[in-house]
Amino acid sequence: MKVHWTETAKQHLDAIYAYIARDSKTYALRTVDRITRKSQQIRAFPLSGRQVPEYDIDQIREVFVGPYRIIYYIKSDQIDVIAVIHGAMRMLRDTEND
Repeated sequence: MKVHWTETAKQHLDAIYAYIARDSKTYALRTVDRITRKSQQIRAFPLSGRQVPEYDIDQIREVFVGPYRIIYYIKSDQIDVIAVIHGAMRMLRDTEND
């Protein structure tokens, strides 16, 4: 199954790189590389990630790389990486029904 990185996820990677690169471009590149390589696990084992706590949808899952959450959506024909956020951040969701 193909893993597709959405534009939003790519922007998140760019922001992570820029933030870390202020101190070390080498470490920033290494971090982004570790994050993107996680797509191999996602492709081989889509259900290996846990269900995202903020959503009660089985197809929205996440895996961790250090403090970063890689959040992805499993479709019938591909997997979309929809966000890469720091673990201290929470995803926004519609809380109207809570």
